Amino acid sequence: MSVDIHISEEAGVRYLHFSSDWVQGAMRVARPWALELDYTREMMACLLLHPDADWPRSALLIGLGAGSLTKFLHRHRPAARITVVEIEPAVVAAARQYFRLPEEDARFNIVIAEGAEFVAKAKKRYDLILVDGYDEDARTGMLDTLPFYAAARARLSDDGLLVTNLLSKRKDFRDSVARLRQAFDDRALAFPSCDSGNAVACAASGEPLSLPLEELKENALALKRETGLNLLPTVTRLARSKSCPGGILSL
Repeated sequence: MSVDIHISEEAGVRYLHFSSDWVQGAMRVARPWALELDYTREMMACLLLHPDADWPRSALLIGLGAGSLTKFLHRHRPAARITVVEIEPAVVAAARQYFRLPEEDARFNIVIAEGAEFVAKAKKRYDLILVDGYDEDARTGMLDTLPFYAAARARLSDDGLLVTNLLSKRKDFRDSVARLRQAFDDRALAFPSCDSGNAVACAASGEPLSLPLEELKENALALKRETGLNLLPTVTRLARSKSCPGGILSL
């Protein structure tokens, strides 16, 4: 893989592009640790399901982009060990130069590799696996396949979650969710689509999760106080959808 990296900036927001106008990442220059794009904020809804400050203890991120998710976890979950897998070295270089990517240290490392191959060969288990890997043509390659989802499930800890960014405007969006549910024995949930055309799906391993939406709302308020991230709109959209029968989110 080889991509042309382009950086643009408008109204205080810096953007990462791969050979096109397609936005691969963004950072508000005045708040480099905040999550600028709505789907990245929604991917952190996993923290509402495990609100303890010491979760996740380990996180695997597939796809670096502008490093938004990496920086958020690095800042707000200081006990977590974070591994990022990125296929393109130029993306890592751009994130370091333009997007305030933290220095690698004992709890944060970057691996240059193809994400699906890394997961298939990995031995370590993770509390959280975040998947956000697209090329310049919005293709995911092996990252949206049943073998990948099955391999990712095998790499999750007993209270592990997989969270993936799906493009809801693509024709195969429902097929993507079906593959995820098949790999996780139906323990998967797709959040209502964001305005951007992204949809976030979450799948769980280990003991079943069952949280009332009111508890999710309380967790969202606590997370907002702690980090500034406001996920109350996500909880509201879940309540209005048919994703949580009886007002209970079950995974």
